[in-house]
Amino acid sequence: MSSIETNSELAFDVPPEKRPRHIAIIMDGNGRWAQQQSLPRVRGHQQGAHQVRVVTETCSKIGVEQLTLYCLSSENWKRPQEELEFLMLLLTQYMIDERQTMIDNNIRLKIIGSRDRIPADVQKEMDKSLELTANNTGCCLCLAINYGGRAEIVDAVKQISAKVKANEIDSDAIDERMVSEHLYTAGMSDPDLLIRTAGEMRISNYLLWQISYSEMWITQKCWPEFGEAELLHAVEDFSKRKRKFGGLDKA
Repeated sequence: MSSIETNSELAFDVPPEKRPRHIAIIMDGNGRWAQQQSLPRVRGHQQGAHQVRVVTETCSKIGVEQLTLYCLSSENWKRPQEELEFLMLLLTQYMIDERQTMIDNNIRLKIIGSRDRIPADVQKEMDKSLELTANNTGCCLCLAINYGGRAEIVDAVKQISAKVKANEIDSDAIDERMVSEHLYTAGMSDPDLLIRTAGEMRISNYLLWQISYSEMWITQKCWPEFGEAELLHAVEDFSKRKRKFGGLDKA
């Protein structure tokens, strides 16, 4: 077995082969946490952004190859305009502040979702971080921004349909692999572990195709209080599960 040094008191001794290669997280409860602390909702988003760094560094440290975070859903645009403007400001600041950290830690940034409604100045900083980390070979940090799982599948269907119409592919050749290759996550493995914070028991239109066989781990803790210890606990729990993928247990 191999163990790692962490800043938490949680003993972590999970063999590398039992750790998830890809972790996806639904980061929920920023506003709820702020309200519990009698703070403005924006303070919850600020603390949540800090936890992104903590969790990303922990994943990199324990050898997680890919980390996908649900930052902004396509449904979140229903929120108050003031809150949305702050989220865009926070996203811009994150791209600027964390850029060097990603470079120094060999983290490659990937962003999935639609760019519609994302302000041009935000996109500019996103593109700069994508370009500067493109050749990094460590953990892939994938941020789902203005993302919706159903829209992703619809977009994939449209792309494949256009290729069939143009006689680039035969409709009989369409299979699961082809669909996967036309999703926003093309080239990425499916998540092994799906974590949701704040105790909610729903998928919220997140990676609907990709999480078909993901193990789920739910915590009552809100995202701003989800840190290294919680992540390692989730990984330990994952390591004890038997993943059958529809088959039977082997004796």
